[in-house]
Amino acid sequence: MELKLASHSSYPRIGDSPEGQLLRRTIAQREKGEKTDADLRAAQDRMTELAIAEQEAAGIDVVTDGLIRWYDPASHLAGKLTGIHINGLLRFFDTNFYFRQPIVEGKIERTGPMVIDEFVFARGKASRTVKAVLTGPYTLARLSLAKDGGTQLDSLVEQYAKAVAGEVGALADAGATLIQVDEPAILKHPEEFALLESGVRALATQKKSAKLMMAFYFGDVAPLYARLQALPVDALCLDFTYSPGLAGVVAKEGSSKSLALGLIDGRNTRLENADETARQIEQLLPAIKADNAYLTSSCGLEYLPRDRAQLKLKHLKTVKDTFLGLGKGA
Repeated sequence: MELKLASHSSYPRIGDSPEGQLLRRTIAQREKGEKTDADLRAAQDRMTELAIAEQEAAGIDVVTDGLIRWYDPASHLAGKLTGIHINGLLRFFDTNFYFRQPIVEGKIERTGPMVIDEFVFARGKASRTVKAVLTGPYTLARLSLAKDGGTQLDSLVEQYAKAVAGEVGALADAGATLIQVDEPAILKHPEEFALLESGVRALATQKKSAKLMMAFYFGDVAPLYARLQALPVDALCLDFTYSPGLAGVVAKEGSSKSLALGLIDGRNTRLENADETARQIEQLLPAIKADNAYLTSSCGLEYLPRDRAQLKLKHLKTVKDTFLGLGKGA
């Protein structure tokens, strides 16, 4: 069993240094007509490079592009599909962040890349494995509004699933070896699990040689754990901070899939006790019947100031080293 360190998904776009302010400054200047779209892309490129460099400097084995180009998890993907226009702001779950709501006006279709160019750029800048990240069809459907009011949720999930599945296949063709699909909304509506499952099946048919990981956060995963184990995916990324009983459930029921252990709180600046977290890992790893597992944060790190996000990344390595030290002392 190999324990790898992995970034969850997002990373703060803005920092305190002059360079850390580059993207914010460029966006403001573009709105005034002082900068162009090309200038904005260059700023996004630079902040993506910095995000990758900071992940690698912290010792992370599996990095992301930080989702630097994403305004939010809904509009960044839905806005690239036909049949949708992007409307006003709504709160993203129970965070202080907002998303622009997709309004469905017609048939949802993927006619071009959604994040492939971003993945290819990141892979060219990274020396470690780059994980591609997508928002899942169930969560996209849940965050969307049908303009006519008559389109049922199951139809939205089906249409989004077809579009996202196309992107999963294209990412696999582009060389992605690990693709994470985020589905936090199901934890708020567990009674709709069958809809989630139908979307996941559509994605799994297109993953080819890539490994498909599903991520769940901002809610208690424990009641759905057994059903998540039955999904046709290779790995599950689980938020332990919302699920006080999850560690016991995993230790008891085990896992046939690789697990990404979200033991580091991505929304709290406080650093976890390394010894206590290492003991949790010691309890969990024997239950995972896979070749590897991951240590990660509970969610993306965009909810933290950039300096604290850096500390959280470095703390992942501290916790892993502490865990490895437990074995030496036994």
